[in-house]
Amino acid sequence: MIEELWLIPLGFVAGILGSIIGLGGGIIIVPVLTFMGFSPTLAVSNSLFAVFSNSVASTAMYAKQKRIELSLGWKLGLIAVPGTILGAFVSSEISPDIFKILFALVLISSASYIFLKRKIEEKPADVSSILLVFSAGASFFAGIISSLFGIGGGLIFVPLMVVALGISMKRAAPTSQFILMFASFSGLIMHSMLGHPDYYQALLLSIGAFAGGILGARLSLEIKENKLKIIVIIVLVAAAIKLIIDSTGIF
Repeated sequence: MIEELWLIPLGFVAGILGSIIGLGGGIIIVPVLTFMGFSPTLAVSNSLFAVFSNSVASTAMYAKQKRIELSLGWKLGLIAVPGTILGAFVSSEISPDIFKILFALVLISSASYIFLKRKIEEKPADVSSILLVFSAGASFFAGIISSLFGIGGGLIFVPLMVVALGISMKRAAPTSQFILMFASFSGLIMHSMLGHPDYYQALLLSIGAFAGGILGARLSLEIKENKLKIIVIIVLVAAAIKLIIDSTGIF
């Protein structure tokens, strides 16, 4: 049990990054656990506990800073829940190679748009009905991603809010963390019902992720909008490359 204590600093580091850019930290935890020999299903289910812990801590801090789009967050969060249920059921059944490649293309497209757009104007999350329908579909898809890959779905929520809804990164990341509370909690419940997680390992990851979430939310106040955009772009591209490598078996 002592030899597994390295999961705490892993959760902590992932939690800091996850809190700052709104991705929940799973994008770091899952690849590391897989590299260390964890089965994909175990890595995904353990990661969701950390993502939930991170999102709770981050949301509490961001709520105090009044940087969460609550109205939009509630809607997208609840819509993501059915997707997480579906994702949990197919996580141990589907061979997602083609899906990974398509998802990677979506990430690269989102990163390219954020990079090329010179300035993203901050505006209230008051969107048209057509755009809201699109956002609902994307949120459901993000729920599937959350449970299927254990990354929380922030990789969809952040680009969605920045690219489609015009919300600044300073508010998109906090709102994403709020949404991840719904997506990760329903996902971890489903994975638990299916007997996937190791609860001791999940606890260690969650402890680190919670502390990282608090620190990350505080650090985010010091990071300028342009730098935050660059961090998100780097993470999106890195995640896309990882998905392509996994699906093609290059290494």
